[in-house]
Amino acid sequence: MNIATIVPWWAAIIGLLVAIGLILIKFNPTYSLFIGAIAGCLLGGESLVDTVTILTAGTSSIMGTAIRVLAAGFLAGVMMESGAAESIANAIVVKLGDRLAIFSLALSAMILTAVGVFIPVAVLIVAPIALAVGKRSNIGKLALLVALSGGGKAGNAISPNPNTIAAAGGFHVNLADVMIASFIPAVFGLAMAVLLATLLKNKGNRVAEHDLDGLAEEKNLMPLRKALIAPVLAIILLMVNPIGTMLGLKFLTNLKIDSLYILPFASIIGTIAMGRANKIIEYSTAGLKKIQDTVLILIGAGALAGLISASNLAKEVVLLIQHSGISGTFLAPLAAMLMSLAVGSTSTAVILTTGSFGKAILGTGTSALGAAVMVNAGGIVLDAVPQGNYFHITRDAMHLSIKDRMKVYPFESLVGFTTTVVATIMYGII
Repeated sequence: MNIATIVPWWAAIIGLLVAIGLILIKFNPTYSLFIGAIAGCLLGGESLVDTVTILTAGTSSIMGTAIRVLAAGFLAGVMMESGAAESIANAIVVKLGDRLAIFSLALSAMILTAVGVFIPVAVLIVAPIALAVGKRSNIGKLALLVALSGGGKAGNAISPNPNTIAAAGGFHVNLADVMIASFIPAVFGLAMAVLLATLLKNKGNRVAEHDLDGLAEEKNLMPLRKALIAPVLAIILLMVNPIGTMLGLKFLTNLKIDSLYILPFASIIGTIAMGRANKIIEYSTAGLKKIQDTVLILIGAGALAGLISASNLAKEVVLLIQHSGISGTFLAPLAAMLMSLAVGSTSTAVILTTGSFGKAILGTGTSALGAAVMVNAGGIVLDAVPQGNYFHITRDAMHLSIKDRMKVYPFESLVGFTTTVVATIMYGII
């Protein structure tokens, strides 16, 4: 970047705050990020020409992540539109039975997000099953949503979803490595979700008859063996490189398999195996529509990252941490937690954190993989706030008032916090 001067750190912070402020008042997130980036550049004394150079350099840097997120949209479209996701969730709940109702619901949400279904959609898919189970087993709706949201958050840490792709891309590490490294923290998160939901099962409002309206009809669900083909194939192929590295098999390591083509490939093969080859265009189009907002936000975050990269903010943050005596390890999860609280979105929080604080995080001595895992985990802690869509989607799915939905927030946040603590101990402290 041929910029004669460095943007002052305070101008970069103002740009970041402008972007977050606009997002909080429901301004379009992509434009909010661009406006914040432009404001920071101009306040920092950059010319109009240099401002454009900074923004375009930033957006160019995230294109690799953006196209991988687009690839993930294909798999998401197949899983959501074909009914495969619903089939998987139903099979888990039926197999485990009402005796393990809470565990089965949390596990269903976790597995759905882990195989590429976006967490709001995962909750929407499992919610009708949860309400029916809750009615039979007399479990309160508070506990039901803690199980669903907590399980979904745990699954989001190990999924080929936009947040994990952004974390891997932001720190230039393999997506599969981040997914594998996040597995143990995610299991602890699932355990916390089940524990909390079990303790809360007699609290709050019970499922009423009217909550089940429209849910009684039986559906022709896809056979589980067909529903699993696309996600299992995708996960197996994504794991080829890490397995090759672990076993010292150079021919596997050198294959350099990437989610960019693995996710669409698995989606196509899975759709054909379902007997729905004629639906490939429909499913891919639906997936693209679901992912396009995330990609646009990613481009906007790239512009803001360009501002941060052109400033001395990263250097100042590292110096501040060194002088404060606080371990630099905590910068990764804390920054992601704060961003998730501000914007109410896991993927946006991870994108902002990697773009704005990535250099500062690595500057503290944290490894790239450790940074990716901790940022990804931190992004699921405080994201379920009312300014985000997830809060309202899950509230409607479980037929809760705003007041009752707010009661879930501390418990689902504790699930994310548990995942983050374990990730930080494993990859930042040990």
